[in-house]
Formats: sequence, C-alpha cells, structure tokens
Amino acid sequence: MTLPARSRYVVVGAGMHGLSTAYHLAKELRRRGLGSGADIVVLEKSSPGSGASGIACGVVRNNYFQPAMSELMQACVEVWESDPAAYAYNAVGYMALGAPVQEPDLTATYERQERIGYASQLIVGERAVDEHMKALFPDWRAKGVTVCLHEHQGGFAFNIDSVLGLVGKCESEGVSILSGIEVTELQFGSDGAVEALGTSEGRIEVGEQLVIAPGPWAKRFWGMLGLPMTIDIRTPGGDIVEDRPMWTYWNLQEGEIGVDPATFAKADGGAPPVIHLDTDAPLYTDDGALVTDELWGIYYKRDRHGVQGGASPLTVGDEVEIDPYPQTTNVDPNFADMWCAGLSHAMSRFEGCRALYKDARSGGVGAFTADNFPVFDYLKPNVYAILDSNHGYKMIGVGREVAKVLLGEHSSLLYPFRFERFEAGDLHPVSHSPYPWS
Repeated sequence: MTLPARSRYVVVGAGMHGLSTAYHLAKELRRRGLGSGADIVVLEKSSPGSGASGIACGVVRNNYFQPAMSELMQACVEVWESDPAAYAYNAVGYMALGAPVQEPDLTATYERQERIGYASQLIVGERAVDEHMKALFPDWRAKGVTVCLHEHQGGFAFNIDSVLGLVGKCESEGVSILSGIEVTELQFGSDGAVEALGTSEGRIEVGEQLVIAPGPWAKRFWGMLGLPMTIDIRTPGGDIVEDRPMWTYWNLQEGEIGVDPATFAKADGGAPPVIHLDTDAPLYTDDGALVTDELWGIYYKRDRHGVQGGASPLTVGDEVEIDPYPQTTNVDPNFADMWCAGLSHAMSRFEGCRALYKDARSGGVGAFTADNFPVFDYLKPNVYAILDSNHGYKMIGVGREVAKVLLGEHSSLLYPFRFERFEAGDLHPVSHSPYPWS
C-alpha cells in the first residue's frame, strides 16, 4: 500500500502503544458514528513489533508503589484479560518477594490493590513467606525474604504474537498499517500544529491529529518537536533542580537458560507465576564466589524455550545509537553469572544452570524520562505523545485511554503523566526497589 497524501489521524510507530491506540480509536470512531478505521494510518519504519515491543520480556504486573501507575496498570490488565487468545496472554499471576526494607512499600502496594479491586495476597514474615513459596515450589530456598506480594492477576504475554494480535484487530477495523516508512521531518503551521510529515516515501498531511509512539526513539522525536533536551524540575518540596537531562538510556539486562520449560512448574504441575525476587542476602555462584552482599534482584518466567528473565538495568548515558534488532542485549559481562546465581539461590532446580545460559533477543535499550516514568500528553496543539519510559509493553491499555483523549475526553488515568508535572513538582513517589521503573 502506498503512502496516502493525507490522513485524518496519523500514528507513528507500530509497537504496542501505536497499534493499541489505532485499534481503540477506530472502535470509538465507529461506535460514536464519527468515522472508522479508514480514517487512521499507522506508519512504521520497519515492521510491526520490530522495536522494543518485539523483544520485550512480556511481563504483565501491577507491582507499582506509585498510585497512578497502579491504577493505570489495573486498566491495562483489563485489556489483556479481554482477549487473552488474540493477545497471547498467559494469566499465571505475578509474585514480588522482598527484603525487610521493602516491606512498607509492598504493604502499601497491596493495600492499594485491595482498594481498587485488584486480586492479590500479602504474606509477611520470613517463615510465612518461606511456607507460602514451598507450598508452590518445594525446592524454594531463597534467604532474606520477609514479604511477598502475590498478584493473582497479571502474568506474561508472548511479545511478537501479541503485536500480531493487535495488527489483526487494527486491520479488522479498517486501519492501514504501512511498513518500511520512516518519518524524517515534521512540518509545522503558524499555530505550532503539525501540518504534514516528511517521510522516506514522501509527504503525508495530517488532517486532524498526530500520535507519536516511538518507544526507544523518543529522544529523536522530542528533538523533531523542538523541545528542550534538558529541563528544570521542581521537587515536591519546592526545590528546583536545573538542567536535568530529559532523556537517558538504560540497557535492559535479560537472558534465558535453555531448559525444558516443563521443569519450571508448580508442585501441582501447573504453570508458574512470574517471579520477582529482591533480597539483601549475600549472593554466591554455585562454586562459592561472592557476587554481591548488597540488595540485589532478579525476575524470571517460563518461556517457550526455557526460562527467561533479567535483573536491574544499567545506565548507558544520554547519547546512544539504538539498534532495533540487537543480537546480544546485555552490556554487563557479569550479568549471566549474577542472574544464574540468583536463579540457583531461589530454587535448587536451577543449581548449575549457568552452563545452560544463552543471550536472548530481549530487553535492549530503553529511553527513560527525567523521573523514569512515562509522559502521555499533547506536546503540540495536535500532537499527542506516548513516551513510555520503557514501561511500555505491559501497558496495552494506554491506547484505549489515548483514544478517548483524542476524541475530547479527559483521562484521569493519563493525567498524572502529563509533561507539566516536572514544572509543577507533581512527581511520582519513589520506592525502595533497585529498579528505576518501580
């Protein structure tokens, strides 16, 4: 399909956010009698899911200390649950296990989940947590764990399959998805609105609104919009931090071990939940070498070809060339030793798994905002930006909310992520997790 001369709605990026927005917008236009999917064009410089969405680990969870993130994720889980077959979604649940320093955070998270009706269970105390875990996994042996938030909702999805599920939903609504078209220029009118896009295949006029969902290419589009690369931030206490970089890049440390997936199962043979373990117990390799004696954490899940997961990401600076097709995603040469030692620390079935480790096309580079949380907002009169700060894949419901905003509604779920929060000092609280997104 060739590039049209004009489209009422133009969406840039055929990852989870761009496709979800296009699909839900098409549904809303049809439902309200205001148009159809034929009014929407999605432009993708490679192919759907070729960026961050296609190499996401695929974890879906609501373990967020921040109220706004928790409420938004509840809405996202509703979307995942609405069509698990199309979205390749596995509702196996999610477990966050933590050290004493994390008890207040996980307790507050559980209490919020209880208030909003998100199904979860809190276990506190080292003995109680150990008993809970051994009932599920008799070989559980992690130390220093005194709190467990067991989310009975959530789980994981298979990345490319879920993207293709969204492609099918978009096409069923008449949305055009054009691959191999790279946006090279934004052309502005006198009022600051974007009138047209210059692309590798020519020019396309924006009839009403432009949505950009660029994933890790957020900084590039930020520059094309003429926005500042450093910003001043007002903290909740009223202090101003000047000239903080708006964008930094983190390398997502992930990999997998090549084992029979069935070896990672619950005691009853059922599919295991996604497990996230944080502890301050000393971590040793199986041959006795000390990895760390400070707070550390890993996450892991059953995958089609083994067990996949990761650990806390590494900062790689504010200038980086992003490869959308990484063959090896990790920059820390010690990651494999650490992650495999963590698996063995958690469960005896993983003892000796280091020899089975292999790099996976997972994780990659993420573009993080100045406070590590998303920006969902109008940045120009007709330009809505979905800048996910690498929270993206699991947040499939953001597109549903954006569709409402594009049609003139207010979204209380997206409002806390407006760009103006930096100037207003309306920042999100920070937890004791070693992960920048928690």
